[in-house]
Amino acid sequence: MFSEYLQQIEGIASYPLVSLFIFIPFFIIVLFIVFRMRKEHTDYMSNLPLDEYRDSERISL
Repeated sequence: MFSEYLQQIEGIASYPLVSLFIFIPFFIIVLFIVFRMRKEHTDYMSNLPLDEYRDSERISL
């Protein structure tokens, strides 16, 4: 059913290519940022949710 509608749209074949060309640079940039991060920063960020819970626990006690 949907394939009939999609076949009637002109230039529909370019949409998958455009989305691929947007996704690949975004993915490469994210990988670059992740591999460039310092270990201390990732440890700090991973402990943030736990630190908030501990702080609220101290206040309520």
